Amino acid sequence: MANIDVVDKNNKKLEVLELNSKIFNSKVNVFLLQQAVNMYLANQRKSFAKVKTREEVRGGGKKPWRQKGTGRARAGSIRSPLWRGGGVTFGPIPKDWHYQLPKKIKKQAVISAINAKLNEGNLLVVDEISPVSHKTKDMSAILKHLKINAEKVIIVADLPGINLLRSGRNIKKLNIVRVEDVNAHDILVSNKLVFEKKALKKLEKRLGRIESPKKPKRGPRKPLDLEHQTS
Repeated sequence: MANIDVVDKNNKKLEVLELNSKIFNSKVNVFLLQQAVNMYLANQRKSFAKVKTREEVRGGGKKPWRQKGTGRARAGSIRSPLWRGGGVTFGPIPKDWHYQLPKKIKKQAVISAINAKLNEGNLLVVDEISPVSHKTKDMSAILKHLKINAEKVIIVADLPGINLLRSGRNIKKLNIVRVEDVNAHDILVSNKLVFEKKALKKLEKRLGRIESPKKPKRGPRKPLDLEHQTS
């Protein structure tokens, strides 16, 4: 069973924490990680290209000229795609690439991402991260004590206080998230993963509820009725 040191915000060792073997098993499923990252990137994708069709262009309610007798080609609207200032045929419209994976796959991807950081030695558990004030210099001092001030860091907090959020919002390489909002993509793109002790316990409780897929039960085989088959 894996263990990890718990330090305070001054990087002094406080205790040794025993990790849940169901989650911290050093197994990394690359296929699930790829699925989770692709889903996250697809959901962040946005489409802005938009043109108006002949139904959306303003005007064109009156027939330009009568149907017959003018010698010109018949026309029903000045907003026809054939006319200047008319609508556009088969032009770009906003698209939606959003989709969701099953909850079990997303949870297993988070577990794989955490184990990847644990295997690399980039997982850190802090008893509590609570800056003295809301100033950026206080948060920078904590990161400097933890020796992660030059890294891209994600901090997973139990209940991030106002001082923690305000002191870290001006640090570009720092991302502060709640336990409920942590995802595999944010963990993978960060160099260091920092957990508050309470946040880690809550995450273990939430991810430990994953049930393995159950195999269908098969009943006992019926004996062959040889007498009926021979008759």
